[in-house]
Amino acid sequence: MLLVDNGAFFPEEADSLYRDKAWFLMDGMVLLGTDAVGMSEKELKYGRGWLLAQLKRSRLPMTNANVWDKQTKKTLLPPYLIIKKGAVTTGVFALTSDKVDLGPARDSLTFEEPAVAAARVIPEMKKKGATVIVLLSELGKVESEDLVTSVDGIDVVIAGRNVPVLQKGRMIKNTIACYGGEQGQNIGRTIVTLDASKKMQTGENDVFMLSAEVGEKPSVLALVKSFNDDFNERLRKSIPPPEPPEPPEPLPVDHFVGAQVCQRCHAAEFSQWLTTDHAKAWQTLVDAKREATPECVICHVLGYRQAGGFEMAEDAPKLGNVQCENCHGMGTQHVAFPSGPRAKVAEETCRGCHNATSSPVFDFAVYEPHILHHPPAVVPPLPPNPAKEKMKGAH
Repeated sequence: MLLVDNGAFFPEEADSLYRDKAWFLMDGMVLLGTDAVGMSEKELKYGRGWLLAQLKRSRLPMTNANVWDKQTKKTLLPPYLIIKKGAVTTGVFALTSDKVDLGPARDSLTFEEPAVAAARVIPEMKKKGATVIVLLSELGKVESEDLVTSVDGIDVVIAGRNVPVLQKGRMIKNTIACYGGEQGQNIGRTIVTLDASKKMQTGENDVFMLSAEVGEKPSVLALVKSFNDDFNERLRKSIPPPEPPEPPEPLPVDHFVGAQVCQRCHAAEFSQWLTTDHAKAWQTLVDAKREATPECVICHVLGYRQAGGFEMAEDAPKLGNVQCENCHGMGTQHVAFPSGPRAKVAEETCRGCHNATSSPVFDFAVYEPHILHHPPAVVPPLPPNPAKEKMKGAH
């Protein structure tokens, strides 16, 4: 078995504090026994020198065939990896899009057209004994498929860069393709059947969601939780203390007002809201030690960094939790005495936070009765939420 990753796993944030996430993920891949990792422009976010130093430190086997160093006239990383498992020798190479910005490395690196790079390295890998060729592609779905159609010799392609999740892979000419989505929510299993000369005859691929049913390895979970707790604490400490208050500027005409204002007229709805998980959303972050992690905070408070909305932890007593205006819109836009039918909250509103990453099992029809102010007589039980379970240790 080979364990591979397309790459593009560095954090989206360019802030130097987030570099710790990058090296931690690299160490995690080594701990998992990853055999090969592709490189995209995201791994160059903190500069080529920093990446190379971390690769030397962690010994993570990273490869890329079409990003070249202008000075040495060589690829920045090994253009491919030759990996022998049992009696089978596999060649693994990676390609990234040549239409992206290399960030701080743009002055020292350049791209080779992906198809040209593929046509160059595939014969080299076969010459070194590889009978199975695997491409870690950061080209996107269409360009990945076009490349394996136009360049012969690729047996398996792991497609990355904004690709959909397809439970079953598909054959493209002579190549089996895997579409596992983004952000580590799924894992693909590709099985290749070989002939007597160890060359691929057939291939099949299945993608599995890493849901709560997939057990945690206690030692790894403890390691991830320890890192995340420490990272959240450093984020919290990096937030500058509040400056002495100045006379408040008048809020824009439209702004958030908070649930305490809404409950003046909607006491029954407010009381029912207090029984829901929405009313405990901020505390779940505090308990999980994620109350300083912006990507978590945004969906656990009211109007994050918007007019009249949540800015910092000190705002939690008034603006913490998922409140009335998260679902019904800014209070200043509320019609005092509506004459028409009561507006219904659309599923799209919920999907803003209950997306494929945070709530992969979210079903609007199942979840909606649990937050309705006038729920039906029979409310179906909620299924376990994998993301919520993982937040306890590794969100």
